[in-house]
Amino acid sequence: MIKLEGIKKSFGTLQVLKGIDMEIAKGEVVSIVGPSGAGKTTLLQIMGTLDKPNAGKIYMNNLEISRMKEKELATFRNKHIGFVFQFHQLLPEFTALENVMIPAFIAGVSTKEAMIRAKEILNFMGLVERSSHKPNELSGGEKQRVAVARALVNHPSVILADEPSGSLDTHNKEELHQLFFDLRDKFEQTFVIVTHDESLASITDRTIHMVDGLIL
Repeated sequence: MIKLEGIKKSFGTLQVLKGIDMEIAKGEVVSIVGPSGAGKTTLLQIMGTLDKPNAGKIYMNNLEISRMKEKELATFRNKHIGFVFQFHQLLPEFTALENVMIPAFIAGVSTKEAMIRAKEILNFMGLVERSSHKPNELSGGEKQRVAVARALVNHPSVILADEPSGSLDTHNKEELHQLFFDLRDKFEQTFVIVTHDESLASITDRTIHMVDGLIL
């Protein structure tokens, strides 16, 4: 489903990724771990087409997305890739429901269809009664689950998560981690998760270890 070949990335004279080869199958929940500075987040951003490699190829669903032009890439990213970040990044002026609907609007989905999709996902996550609340009225765990729902609204091929439980307490971490597997079971969702959380890495299907821009 995702295949990386010879991915290299430098920032000036600093070589962050030194030739990454990786394959991830549909429905896998994969964690990427390693010390700070190993290149984990850079790799995730390149996988998600938010940054471009200096060398190498990226395939998703048998398409070489590393060759796409920017406009084509933006459309592909919106439809096929969902993102979850450490600090949810919800828009404070919108309700939970509206936040979840935004990627669907960008994809050209009608308001009615976007609302149906968003409510379905929020209901699955046990948040439908909180859908009219704005982010400042939600707990930390609720905000992060809304962020996951937003990432899912366009039925993407893969969810890329960067330290998704890093800002949560132990109880909310455990709930979020279980949610990833529940979503995989219900929607056959693929997850690639950059994390320092050993408890999360230990329960994923596969753990990829990175050190100094290379996979061990």
